[in-house]
Amino acid sequence: MPNRSSLCLMVSLVRDGAVSPVELVEAHLREIERRNPRLNAFVTVLAGQARAEARAREADLKRGEPLGMLHGVPVTVKDSFDVAGLPTQAGSLLRTGHRAAEDAWAVARLRAEGAVLLGKTNTPELLASYETDNAITGRTNHPLDPERTPGGSSGGEAAAIASYCSAGGLGSDGGGSIRVPAHFCGIAGLKPTPGRIPGSGHYPVIGNPSGLLTVVGPMARTARDLQLLFIILAGYDPADPFSTPLTLKRPEPLSLRVGLWEQFYTVPVDEEIRDAVRRAADLLESTGIRVEPFAPQGMEKAPNLWAFLFNRWPASIVRKLMEGMEDRVHWTLKESVTAADPTSEDAYLQLAARDRLRASFLRQMGDMAALIMPVCGITAFRHRERRYLAGGREIGLFQAMMPAVIANVLGLPAVTVPMAVSKAGLPIGIQLLGRPFEEELLLELAVALEEARGPFAPGAPDPVS
Repeated sequence: MPNRSSLCLMVSLVRDGAVSPVELVEAHLREIERRNPRLNAFVTVLAGQARAEARAREADLKRGEPLGMLHGVPVTVKDSFDVAGLPTQAGSLLRTGHRAAEDAWAVARLRAEGAVLLGKTNTPELLASYETDNAITGRTNHPLDPERTPGGSSGGEAAAIASYCSAGGLGSDGGGSIRVPAHFCGIAGLKPTPGRIPGSGHYPVIGNPSGLLTVVGPMARTARDLQLLFIILAGYDPADPFSTPLTLKRPEPLSLRVGLWEQFYTVPVDEEIRDAVRRAADLLESTGIRVEPFAPQGMEKAPNLWAFLFNRWPASIVRKLMEGMEDRVHWTLKESVTAADPTSEDAYLQLAARDRLRASFLRQMGDMAALIMPVCGITAFRHRERRYLAGGREIGLFQAMMPAVIANVLGLPAVTVPMAVSKAGLPIGIQLLGRPFEEELLLELAVALEEARGPFAPGAPDPVS
Protein backbone atom coordinates (compact mmCIF):
# COMPACT_ATOMS: atom_id res chain seq x y z
CA MET A 1 0.00 0.00 0.00
CA PRO A 2 1.49 3.39 -0.98
CA ASN A 3 0.57 5.04 2.34
CA ARG A 4 2.87 2.57 4.16
CA SER A 5 5.93 4.10 2.46
CA SER A 6 8.19 6.76 3.95
CA LEU A 7 7.47 10.35 3.01
CA CYS A 8 10.65 10.49 0.90
CA LEU A 9 9.66 7.37 -1.00
CA MET A 10 6.20 8.83 -1.66
CA VAL A 11 7.89 11.88 -3.21
CA SER A 12 9.88 9.60 -5.54
CA LEU A 13 6.87 7.43 -6.39
CA VAL A 14 4.85 10.48 -7.45
CA ARG A 15 7.71 11.96 -9.49
CA ASP A 16 8.36 8.63 -11.24
CA GLY A 17 4.68 8.14 -12.04
CA ALA A 18 4.50 4.92 -10.01
CA VAL A 19 1.62 6.35 -7.99
CA SER A 20 -0.54 9.40 -8.61
CA PRO A 21 -1.35 12.10 -6.04
CA VAL A 22 -5.01 11.05 -6.26
CA GLU A 23 -4.16 7.42 -5.49
CA LEU A 24 -1.91 8.49 -2.61
CA VAL A 25 -4.54 10.75 -1.06
CA GLU A 26 -7.28 8.14 -1.46
CA ALA A 27 -5.10 5.52 0.26
CA HIS A 28 -4.61 7.85 3.23
CA LEU A 29 -8.29 8.80 3.41
CA ARG A 30 -9.26 5.11 3.47
CA GLU A 31 -6.81 4.55 6.31
CA ILE A 32 -8.25 7.49 8.22
CA GLU A 33 -11.81 6.25 7.71
CA ARG A 34 -10.86 2.78 8.91
CA ARG A 35 -8.62 3.61 11.85
CA ASN A 36 -9.47 7.05 13.18
CA PRO A 37 -12.73 6.04 14.91
CA ARG A 38 -10.63 4.19 17.51
CA LEU A 39 -7.62 6.48 17.40
CA ASN A 40 -9.43 9.83 17.45
CA ALA A 41 -6.26 11.46 16.12
CA PHE A 42 -8.03 14.05 13.96
CA VAL A 43 -9.83 17.26 14.85
CA THR A 44 -10.96 17.65 11.26
CA VAL A 45 -10.44 15.66 8.05
CA LEU A 46 -10.38 17.78 4.91
CA ALA A 47 -11.41 14.96 2.57
CA GLY A 48 -13.08 17.05 -0.15
CA GLN A 49 -10.37 19.68 -0.16
CA ALA A 50 -7.61 17.05 -0.19
CA ARG A 51 -9.17 15.27 -3.17
CA ALA A 52 -9.42 18.55 -5.08
CA GLU A 53 -5.80 19.44 -4.27
CA ALA A 54 -4.68 15.95 -5.34
CA ARG A 55 -6.42 16.33 -8.69
CA ALA A 56 -4.74 19.69 -9.19
CA ARG A 57 -1.32 18.20 -8.38
CA GLU A 58 -2.00 15.38 -10.83
CA ALA A 59 -2.88 17.90 -13.54
CA ASP A 60 0.40 19.71 -12.85
CA LEU A 61 2.28 16.47 -13.46
CA LYS A 62 0.50 15.84 -16.76
CA ARG A 63 1.27 19.38 -17.94
CA GLY A 64 4.93 19.05 -17.01
CA GLU A 65 4.76 21.90 -14.50
CA PRO A 66 7.66 22.47 -12.07
CA LEU A 67 7.22 20.26 -9.04
CA GLY A 68 7.63 21.15 -5.39
CA MET A 69 9.65 19.01 -2.99
CA LEU A 70 6.45 17.46 -1.57
CA HIS A 71 4.39 17.42 -4.75
CA GLY A 72 1.20 15.41 -4.18
CA VAL A 73 2.25 14.00 -0.79
CA PRO A 74 -0.45 14.06 1.94
CA VAL A 75 0.47 15.70 5.27
CA THR A 76 -1.26 16.75 8.48
CA VAL A 77 -0.76 19.58 10.98
CA LYS A 78 -1.35 19.83 14.71
CA ASP A 79 -4.43 21.89 15.62
CA SER A 80 -2.25 24.66 17.01
CA PHE A 81 -1.37 25.92 13.51
CA ASP A 82 -3.54 28.34 11.58
CA VAL A 83 -5.07 27.01 8.37
CA ALA A 84 -6.94 29.66 6.42
CA GLY A 85 -10.69 29.47 6.98
CA LEU A 86 -10.50 26.90 9.79
CA PRO A 87 -10.57 27.34 13.57
CA THR A 88 -7.35 26.88 15.50
CA GLN A 89 -8.84 25.42 18.66
CA ALA A 90 -5.76 24.02 20.41
CA GLY A 91 -8.21 21.78 22.24
CA SER A 92 -9.89 24.66 24.08
CA LEU A 93 -13.47 25.85 24.33
CA LEU A 94 -11.94 29.22 25.20
CA ARG A 95 -11.15 29.48 21.45
CA THR A 96 -14.80 29.15 20.37
CA GLY A 97 -15.52 31.35 17.35
CA HIS A 98 -11.94 31.59 16.11
CA ARG A 99 -11.27 31.35 12.36
CA ALA A 100 -7.83 31.75 10.84
CA ALA A 101 -7.43 34.46 8.21
CA GLU A 102 -4.36 32.85 6.64
CA ASP A 103 -2.09 29.85 6.88
CA ALA A 104 0.64 29.68 9.52
CA TRP A 105 4.12 30.24 8.06
CA ALA A 106 5.03 26.54 8.31
CA VAL A 107 1.71 25.41 6.78
CA ALA A 108 2.23 27.81 3.88
CA ARG A 109 5.72 26.37 3.29
CA LEU A 110 4.37 22.82 3.05
CA ARG A 111 1.70 23.90 0.60
CA ALA A 112 4.18 25.92 -1.46
CA GLU A 113 6.13 22.70 -2.01
CA GLY A 114 3.05 20.86 -3.28
CA ALA A 115 1.93 19.01 -0.14
CA VAL A 116 -1.74 18.06 0.17
CA LEU A 117 -3.28 18.88 3.55
CA LEU A 118 -5.36 15.97 4.86
CA GLY A 119 -6.49 17.55 8.12
CA LYS A 120 -5.67 18.87 11.57
CA THR A 121 -4.73 16.64 14.49
CA ASN A 122 -5.72 16.56 18.14
CA THR A 123 -4.03 18.24 21.13
CA PRO A 124 -4.57 18.65 24.88
CA GLU A 125 -6.16 21.95 25.90
CA LEU A 126 -3.76 24.83 25.12
CA LEU A 127 -1.04 22.19 24.60
CA ALA A 128 -0.51 22.01 28.36
CA SER A 129 -0.24 18.26 28.93
CA TYR A 130 1.71 15.12 28.03
CA GLU A 131 -1.68 13.48 27.43
CA THR A 132 -3.78 14.34 24.38
CA ASP A 133 -7.35 14.86 25.58
CA ASN A 134 -9.72 17.84 25.58
CA ALA A 135 -13.36 18.87 26.00
CA ILE A 136 -13.98 19.38 22.26
CA THR A 137 -12.71 16.33 20.40
CA GLY A 138 -11.90 14.11 23.36
CA ARG A 139 -9.10 11.63 23.94
CA THR A 140 -6.61 10.37 21.39
CA ASN A 141 -5.54 6.74 21.83
CA HIS A 142 -2.20 5.08 21.21
CA PRO A 143 -2.05 3.27 17.83
CA LEU A 144 -0.99 -0.01 19.49
CA ASP A 145 -3.08 0.08 22.68
CA PRO A 146 -6.26 2.15 23.11
CA GLU A 147 -5.77 2.07 26.90
CA ARG A 148 -2.60 4.16 26.54
CA THR A 149 -1.85 7.70 25.41
CA PRO A 150 0.22 8.61 22.34
CA GLY A 151 1.66 11.43 24.46
CA GLY A 152 1.25 15.16 24.14
CA SER A 153 0.95 17.75 23.14
CA SER A 154 1.53 16.61 19.53
CA GLY A 155 -0.17 13.31 20.32
CA GLY A 156 -2.74 13.42 17.54
CA GLU A 157 -0.03 14.12 14.98
CA ALA A 158 2.15 11.25 16.24
CA ALA A 159 -0.78 8.81 16.26
CA ALA A 160 -1.82 9.79 12.72
CA ILE A 161 1.70 9.33 11.34
CA ALA A 162 2.40 6.09 13.21
CA SER A 163 -0.89 4.55 12.00
CA TYR A 164 -0.21 5.43 8.32
CA CYS A 165 -3.02 7.99 8.21
CA SER A 166 -0.45 10.69 7.36
CA ALA A 167 3.00 10.72 5.75
CA GLY A 168 4.27 13.41 8.11
CA GLY A 169 3.52 16.89 9.33
CA LEU A 170 3.86 19.66 11.86
CA GLY A 171 4.12 19.55 15.63
CA SER A 172 5.36 21.94 18.29
CA ASP A 173 7.52 21.31 21.33
CA GLY A 174 7.76 23.28 24.59
CA GLY A 175 8.72 20.44 26.92
CA GLY A 176 9.04 17.34 24.76
CA SER A 177 5.75 17.75 22.89
CA ILE A 178 7.20 16.49 19.60
CA ARG A 179 9.83 14.10 20.92
CA VAL A 180 7.81 12.31 23.62
CA PRO A 181 4.86 11.41 21.30
CA ALA A 182 7.41 10.33 18.68
CA HIS A 183 9.08 8.06 21.26
CA PHE A 184 5.74 6.72 22.50
CA CYS A 185 4.45 5.97 18.98
CA GLY A 186 7.61 4.78 17.22
CA ILE A 187 8.19 7.65 14.79
CA ALA A 188 10.81 10.40 14.37
CA GLY A 189 10.51 14.03 15.45
CA LEU A 190 12.73 17.11 15.48
CA LYS A 191 12.70 19.91 18.06
CA PRO A 192 14.88 22.62 16.44
CA THR A 193 16.75 25.52 18.02
CA PRO A 194 14.47 28.53 18.64
CA GLY A 195 14.65 30.62 15.49
CA ARG A 196 15.33 27.94 12.86
CA ILE A 197 11.66 27.33 11.89
CA PRO A 198 9.32 30.33 12.18
CA GLY A 199 6.44 29.90 14.63
CA SER A 200 4.17 32.64 13.32
CA GLY A 201 0.56 31.47 13.02
CA HIS A 202 0.86 29.07 15.95
CA TYR A 203 -1.41 29.22 19.01
CA PRO A 204 -0.53 29.74 21.80
CA VAL A 205 1.66 32.44 20.33
CA ILE A 206 5.36 31.57 20.10
CA GLY A 207 6.86 34.91 21.11
CA ASN A 208 8.55 36.20 24.25
CA PRO A 209 8.78 34.57 26.73
CA SER A 210 7.24 31.30 25.48
CA GLY A 211 9.53 31.20 22.44
CA LEU A 212 12.47 30.54 24.74
CA LEU A 213 11.04 27.04 25.16
CA THR A 214 8.51 26.34 22.43
CA VAL A 215 9.37 25.70 18.78
CA VAL A 216 7.79 24.36 15.60
CA GLY A 217 9.18 21.12 14.21
CA PRO A 218 8.53 18.28 11.76
CA MET A 219 7.31 14.77 12.56
CA ALA A 220 7.50 11.75 10.24
CA ARG A 221 8.26 8.03 10.25
CA THR A 222 11.98 8.34 9.45
CA ALA A 223 14.88 10.68 10.17
CA ARG A 224 15.48 11.05 6.43
CA ASP A 225 11.92 12.33 6.10
CA LEU A 226 12.73 14.88 8.82
CA GLN A 227 15.73 16.04 6.78
CA LEU A 228 13.52 16.84 3.80
CA LEU A 229 10.90 18.56 5.94
CA PHE A 230 13.54 20.63 7.72
CA ILE A 231 14.96 21.86 4.40
CA ILE A 232 11.46 23.03 3.49
CA LEU A 233 10.58 24.57 6.85
CA ALA A 234 13.83 26.26 7.89
CA GLY A 235 13.70 29.95 7.04
CA TYR A 236 13.21 33.50 8.21
CA ASP A 237 9.99 35.33 9.03
CA PRO A 238 10.14 38.81 10.62
CA ALA A 239 6.74 38.15 12.22
CA ASP A 240 8.49 35.71 14.57
CA PRO A 241 10.72 37.59 17.05
CA PHE A 242 12.98 34.55 17.45
CA SER A 243 13.35 33.89 13.71
CA THR A 244 16.98 33.83 12.58
CA PRO A 245 18.09 34.44 8.95
CA LEU A 246 20.40 31.45 8.60
CA THR A 247 21.10 29.62 5.36
CA LEU A 248 21.10 25.83 5.31
CA LYS A 249 24.51 24.37 6.06
CA ARG A 250 26.30 21.35 4.64
CA PRO A 251 27.00 18.97 7.55
CA GLU A 252 30.56 18.05 8.46
CA PRO A 253 31.83 14.53 7.69
CA LEU A 254 30.77 12.18 10.47
CA SER A 255 34.21 11.64 12.05
CA LEU A 256 32.88 13.02 15.31
CA ARG A 257 32.67 12.66 19.06
CA VAL A 258 29.31 11.93 20.65
CA GLY A 259 28.51 11.80 24.37
CA LEU A 260 26.48 9.10 26.10
CA TRP A 261 24.21 10.40 28.90
CA GLU A 262 22.25 7.39 30.15
CA GLN A 263 19.97 9.12 32.65
CA PHE A 264 19.39 12.47 34.35
CA TYR A 265 21.51 12.16 37.50
CA THR A 266 19.84 9.78 39.99
CA VAL A 267 16.42 9.83 38.30
CA PRO A 268 15.88 6.27 37.01
CA VAL A 269 14.77 5.26 33.54
CA ASP A 270 13.10 2.06 32.42
CA GLU A 271 15.75 -0.63 31.88
CA GLU A 272 14.55 -1.34 28.35
CA ILE A 273 14.95 2.34 27.52
CA ARG A 274 18.48 2.30 28.96
CA ASP A 275 19.25 -0.75 26.79
CA ALA A 276 17.94 1.10 23.71
CA VAL A 277 20.16 4.11 24.47
CA ARG A 278 23.19 1.82 24.83
CA ARG A 279 22.31 0.04 21.61
CA ALA A 280 22.15 3.40 19.81
CA ALA A 281 25.62 4.23 21.15
CA ASP A 282 26.97 0.90 19.90
CA LEU A 283 25.40 1.42 16.48
CA LEU A 284 26.92 4.88 16.11
CA GLU A 285 30.30 3.51 17.13
CA SER A 286 29.95 0.88 14.42
CA THR A 287 29.77 3.70 11.87
CA GLY A 288 33.13 5.10 13.02
CA ILE A 289 31.83 7.78 15.39
CA ARG A 290 33.57 7.94 18.76
CA VAL A 291 31.17 7.63 21.71
CA GLU A 292 32.24 8.44 25.26
CA PRO A 293 30.44 8.87 28.59
CA PHE A 294 29.07 12.33 29.37
CA ALA A 295 28.15 13.43 32.91
CA PRO A 296 27.50 17.18 33.06
CA GLN A 297 27.98 18.96 36.35
CA GLY A 298 25.57 21.46 37.91
CA MET A 299 22.48 20.78 35.78
CA GLU A 300 20.33 19.31 38.55
CA LYS A 301 18.03 22.37 38.70
CA ALA A 302 17.41 22.55 34.93
CA PRO A 303 14.01 20.76 35.10
CA ASN A 304 12.90 23.13 37.87
CA LEU A 305 13.83 26.11 35.70
CA TRP A 306 11.79 24.60 32.87
CA ALA A 307 8.82 24.11 35.22
CA PHE A 308 8.99 27.76 36.24
CA LEU A 309 9.14 29.02 32.64
CA PHE A 310 6.56 26.60 31.21
CA ASN A 311 4.07 26.32 34.08
CA ARG A 312 4.50 28.78 36.92
CA TRP A 313 5.26 31.95 34.96
CA PRO A 314 2.25 31.72 32.57
CA ALA A 315 -0.14 30.17 35.13
CA SER A 316 -1.60 33.50 36.28
CA ILE A 317 -2.26 34.55 32.67
CA VAL A 318 -4.05 31.27 31.95
CA ARG A 319 -6.14 31.65 35.14
CA LYS A 320 -7.27 35.10 33.96
CA LEU A 321 -8.16 33.60 30.58
CA MET A 322 -10.27 31.00 32.42
CA GLU A 323 -12.11 33.48 34.70
CA GLY A 324 -15.87 32.95 34.58
CA MET A 325 -15.46 29.94 32.28
CA GLU A 326 -13.87 27.43 34.65
CA ASP A 327 -16.62 24.90 33.88
CA ARG A 328 -15.49 24.85 30.23
CA VAL A 329 -11.85 24.07 31.03
CA HIS A 330 -10.58 20.51 30.63
CA TRP A 331 -8.69 18.65 33.35
CA THR A 332 -5.50 18.60 31.24
CA LEU A 333 -5.31 22.40 31.53
CA LYS A 334 -6.42 22.60 35.16
CA GLU A 335 -3.61 20.18 36.03
CA SER A 336 -1.01 22.71 34.83
CA VAL A 337 -2.25 25.99 36.38
CA THR A 338 -2.00 25.24 40.09
CA ALA A 339 1.31 27.07 40.65
CA ALA A 340 1.49 30.24 42.76
CA ASP A 341 2.00 33.54 40.93
CA PRO A 342 5.67 34.51 40.58
CA THR A 343 7.09 37.94 41.32
CA SER A 344 9.03 39.98 38.80
CA GLU A 345 12.13 39.23 40.86
CA ASP A 346 11.42 35.49 40.52
CA ALA A 347 11.27 35.83 36.73
CA TYR A 348 14.46 37.89 36.55
CA LEU A 349 16.42 35.44 38.70
CA GLN A 350 15.14 32.36 36.87
CA LEU A 351 15.98 33.78 33.45
CA ALA A 352 19.47 34.69 34.63
CA ALA A 353 19.94 31.21 36.09
CA ARG A 354 18.80 29.66 32.82
CA ASP A 355 21.42 31.59 30.86
CA ARG A 356 24.19 30.52 33.24
CA LEU A 357 23.15 26.88 33.00
CA ARG A 358 23.08 27.01 29.22
CA ALA A 359 26.57 28.50 29.02
CA SER A 360 27.93 25.94 31.48
CA PHE A 361 26.33 23.01 29.63
CA LEU A 362 27.72 24.08 26.26
CA ARG A 363 31.20 24.53 27.76
CA GLN A 364 31.07 21.01 29.15
CA MET A 365 29.74 19.61 25.89
CA GLY A 366 32.72 21.18 24.13
CA ASP A 367 33.22 19.88 20.60
CA MET A 368 30.88 16.91 20.98
CA ALA A 369 28.53 16.85 18.02
CA ALA A 370 25.62 15.49 20.06
CA LEU A 371 24.58 13.51 23.11
CA ILE A 372 22.78 10.17 23.03
CA MET A 373 20.22 10.00 25.83
CA PRO A 374 16.69 8.85 26.68
CA VAL A 375 13.74 10.87 25.43
CA CYS A 376 12.09 10.25 28.80
CA GLY A 377 12.18 7.61 31.50
CA ILE A 378 9.08 5.60 30.51
CA THR A 379 7.23 4.15 27.53
CA ALA A 380 3.65 5.14 26.62
CA PHE A 381 1.62 5.28 29.83
CA ARG A 382 -2.03 4.45 30.49
CA HIS A 383 -4.54 7.28 30.27
CA ARG A 384 -4.42 9.53 33.35
CA GLU A 385 -1.66 7.43 34.93
CA ARG A 386 0.77 9.62 36.89
CA ARG A 387 3.02 7.18 38.82
CA TYR A 388 5.33 4.72 37.08
CA LEU A 389 7.95 2.07 37.82
CA ALA A 390 11.32 2.79 36.24
CA GLY A 391 14.60 1.13 37.12
CA GLY A 392 13.00 -0.56 40.12
CA ARG A 393 11.73 2.72 41.62
CA GLU A 394 8.47 4.63 41.47
CA ILE A 395 8.65 8.03 39.81
CA GLY A 396 6.13 10.73 38.87
CA LEU A 397 5.43 12.42 35.54
CA PHE A 398 7.75 15.37 36.20
CA GLN A 399 10.68 13.05 36.96
CA ALA A 400 9.89 10.83 33.97
CA MET A 401 10.05 13.79 31.60
CA MET A 402 13.29 15.34 32.91
CA PRO A 403 15.42 14.11 29.97
CA ALA A 404 12.97 15.70 27.53
CA VAL A 405 12.85 19.21 29.02
CA ILE A 406 16.63 19.78 28.95
CA ALA A 407 16.53 20.70 25.25
CA ASN A 408 13.74 23.20 25.87
CA VAL A 409 15.14 25.02 28.88
CA LEU A 410 18.60 25.27 27.27
CA GLY A 411 17.34 26.15 23.77
CA LEU A 412 19.04 23.21 22.02
CA PRO A 413 17.97 21.08 19.06
CA ALA A 414 17.02 17.45 19.68
CA VAL A 415 15.69 14.61 17.58
CA THR A 416 13.88 11.37 18.44
CA VAL A 417 14.84 8.25 16.48
CA PRO A 418 12.87 4.99 16.94
CA MET A 419 15.21 2.33 18.28
CA ALA A 420 13.49 -0.67 19.88
CA VAL A 421 10.25 -2.32 20.96
CA SER A 422 9.65 -3.19 24.60
CA LYS A 423 8.65 -6.65 25.82
CA ALA A 424 5.13 -5.22 26.16
CA GLY A 425 5.18 -4.31 22.46
CA LEU A 426 5.59 -0.55 22.96
CA PRO A 427 7.98 1.55 20.85
CA ILE A 428 11.15 3.00 22.37
CA GLY A 429 12.88 6.00 20.84
CA ILE A 430 16.21 7.55 21.76
CA GLN A 431 17.13 11.23 21.77
CA LEU A 432 20.06 12.95 20.08
CA LEU A 433 20.68 16.35 21.69
CA GLY A 434 22.74 18.78 19.64
CA ARG A 435 24.41 22.17 19.77
CA PRO A 436 22.45 25.33 18.88
CA PHE A 437 21.76 25.91 15.19
CA GLU A 438 23.36 22.60 14.15
CA GLU A 439 20.18 20.82 13.04
CA GLU A 440 21.77 19.74 9.75
CA LEU A 441 24.55 17.85 11.54
CA LEU A 442 22.12 16.44 14.11
CA LEU A 443 19.88 15.09 11.35
CA GLU A 444 22.88 13.54 9.58
CA LEU A 445 23.67 11.69 12.79
CA ALA A 446 20.03 10.62 13.09
CA VAL A 447 20.05 9.25 9.53
CA ALA A 448 23.35 7.42 10.14
CA LEU A 449 21.85 5.86 13.28
CA GLU A 450 18.66 4.95 11.45
CA GLU A 451 20.61 3.25 8.66
CA ALA A 452 22.76 1.33 11.15
CA ARG A 453 19.61 0.23 13.00
CA GLY A 454 17.86 -1.08 9.89
CA PRO A 455 14.09 -1.25 9.23
CA PHE A 456 11.84 -0.44 12.15
CA ALA A 457 8.29 -1.75 12.55
CA PRO A 458 6.89 -1.32 16.07
CA GLY A 459 4.40 -3.82 17.43
CA ALA A 460 1.60 -5.44 15.45
CA PRO A 461 1.30 -4.33 11.81
CA ASP A 462 -2.38 -3.38 12.04
CA PRO A 463 -3.24 -2.99 15.74
CA VAL A 464 -6.48 -1.00 15.57
CA SER A 465 -8.22 -2.44 12.54
